[in-house]
Amino acid sequence: MKVDGSCLCKHVTYEATVDPQKVIVCHCTDCQTHSGTAYRVSTGIVNEEFRLLTGRLKSYEKIAESGTIRALAFCPECGTNIYSKTVGEGSPFFALRVGTVKQRAQLIPKQQVWCRSAEEWSADLTALPRHENQPFS
Repeated sequence: MKVDGSCLCKHVTYEATVDPQKVIVCHCTDCQTHSGTAYRVSTGIVNEEFRLLTGRLKSYEKIAESGTIRALAFCPECGTNIYSKTVGEGSPFFALRVGTVKQRAQLIPKQQVWCRSAEEWSADLTALPRHENQPFS
């Protein structure tokens, strides 16, 4: 599936080809910390088909629990997380952050990973009150 997207400030824009069957919710503690929330939703890039259209990305390399080095790419202006990918030889795993994709409504998660780290409350949010916008108290 062809997609396009950007960071929050629009400094970074891109286009990519993704596999909508590889949309995951990741509950690992690295994703929790890096996203600033309980989990992250990502989708796999097909054949590394990601093309930066505008801007430049900054990257931070970290060692995953598996021992592989992962590059976390983000906008240097607003800090929006764009993707992560394995560095060097080995797994070509490239995970585009679904929240940056304009077509994100079509990218429905197919599985959850690293559930041993999941916040218990994140399993079911249906009982929480819902508002169409920010409620004022």
